[in-house]
Amino acid sequence: MTATRKSPNSLQHHFLVASPWLADPRFHGGVIYICEHSDEGALGLMINQPLDIHLGEILEQLDMHGSELDLPVYSGGPVQPERGFVLHSPATTWQNTVQVAEDVLLTTSRDILAGIGRGDGPEEFLVALGYSGWGDGQLEEELGSNSWLTCPASTDILFRTPAQDRYQAVLKLIGIDLNQLTEFGGHA
Repeated sequence: MTATRKSPNSLQHHFLVASPWLADPRFHGGVIYICEHSDEGALGLMINQPLDIHLGEILEQLDMHGSELDLPVYSGGPVQPERGFVLHSPATTWQNTVQVAEDVLLTTSRDILAGIGRGDGPEEFLVALGYSGWGDGQLEEELGSNSWLTCPASTDILFRTPAQDRYQAVLKLIGIDLNQLTEFGGHA
């Protein structure tokens, strides 16, 4: 992530929830945490789609301590799925870390994984492979076509809510009951 001009309408530190009308099946039922949103585009991580690999397996592949860690690794999105991202609470200073919000940081360097494997990593964290990205104006266009619902992010949902409950938790935060949504608009 680079330093870019942040828009006053930035959705950084917000959740995006795939609406029932989003056509892209990769994001169906998805919750994305927006890490960066500027005039140049947006970058976010899907936080509710665990992969079939656990953190311990990745640490073992990287010859790091922590192979016993049976923690989920998430599909952050379809872009660069071989690239790792760690969302975490403030703690030790890591290389390649940017502050997303007061209580959320994003690190893309191996040193944080080594710290987690040794047991001296951040207190709360979420590991993802790949990211979701939008070019200049693309996210705004998708928002205008009702593809996404948005709300300010909650670290409780981000770090403490089980992955399978995050979609419903964010909808509840927005004030939406999924059972009351219909696919077709009515006319009076």
